[in-house]
Amino acid sequence: MILLPRNTLRFFRATVATAAQLTKGNAIVKSILLPAVFALFATQVAAQDYPTKPILFVIPFAAGGDSDLSGRNVAHHASKHLNSRPIVSLNKVGASGAIASQYVKSAVPDGYTLLVGRIATHAVLPAIESKLGYKWHEFTMISLIELNPYVCFVKAESAVRNTADLIGGLRRNPGKLNYATSGVGTSQNMAVQYLMSLAGLTKDHAVGIHYKSGGEVTTAVVGNQVDFACNNAPTVIPQAQTNRVRALFVTPTRIKELPDTPSAKEAGFPDMEKIVGWTALMGPPGLPKPIVDKWAGVFSRLAADPDWQAGNARIGGIAAIRSPLETEKYVKEQFELYDKLVTALGIRQ
Repeated sequence: MILLPRNTLRFFRATVATAAQLTKGNAIVKSILLPAVFALFATQVAAQDYPTKPILFVIPFAAGGDSDLSGRNVAHHASKHLNSRPIVSLNKVGASGAIASQYVKSAVPDGYTLLVGRIATHAVLPAIESKLGYKWHEFTMISLIELNPYVCFVKAESAVRNTADLIGGLRRNPGKLNYATSGVGTSQNMAVQYLMSLAGLTKDHAVGIHYKSGGEVTTAVVGNQVDFACNNAPTVIPQAQTNRVRALFVTPTRIKELPDTPSAKEAGFPDMEKIVGWTALMGPPGLPKPIVDKWAGVFSRLAADPDWQAGNARIGGIAAIRSPLETEKYVKEQFELYDKLVTALGIRQ
């Protein structure tokens, strides 16, 4: 027998009474509205007792990537704050993360199917793909999880010593320098384009050379195939530490692995702090507030959990747990940033 709080019972009775009054004399509307009221109430009741079974984390990208490592780290440590219910991770790859995102968007909003969203799935892809099957805001935001530093760098032998040198070279020799990306619509390309726009340069002041992966982007700079690049920090740090590349600046702040590399703000481009990888936990639209609140409590505990913090640090993440409203605001700002870049570059599809 389920014992419900008095306020919950009072609300239910009032809602049923109102629905009955509204549908009085209209059997068709009554047959539709009253079941919907009971279904809504049942969902709220179930949410009070959440979770009672395993939870699924749907990860949009392959094992070993930022979203995979971050999602599994949360799953491992969050379970102990959720009645020890297991959290199972599922890598559902394809279409730059769209398949996993669409899957979760269409899931029952009961809190048992959640998305480990990324900058690619909810900022870059929605900005580029006009016919995408979902919008960035068609999800219930739960919490930002972590940020992934970005580094702009040149080959070790380059005459470019700092960011001012790079911008000066681009300005003096438009179209002569080239940079590596992993595709037109990727963050590696967007990062360079945003830097040039902040410096008052055009999209043609440097030439993008496209490779197949972020790893190849860094390798292209090491091998002197291109002049510079901006990339996720994990692939750059080992090369910078062994003096194969020279890091010019890092976003969003200085990192301990590269103590002598200035932040974007220190390099004179504070707005470049917006160019950073990130991961967030999201649910289907309409996720009940009690479930969102339950997860907010879980994340507040994770923020103070040294084991989760240590795991996050090992995978190169900067802890960035935020409230659902703060998370929604952040994702909105990220989408708007890339939407403007996509428009300026003329690459919307």
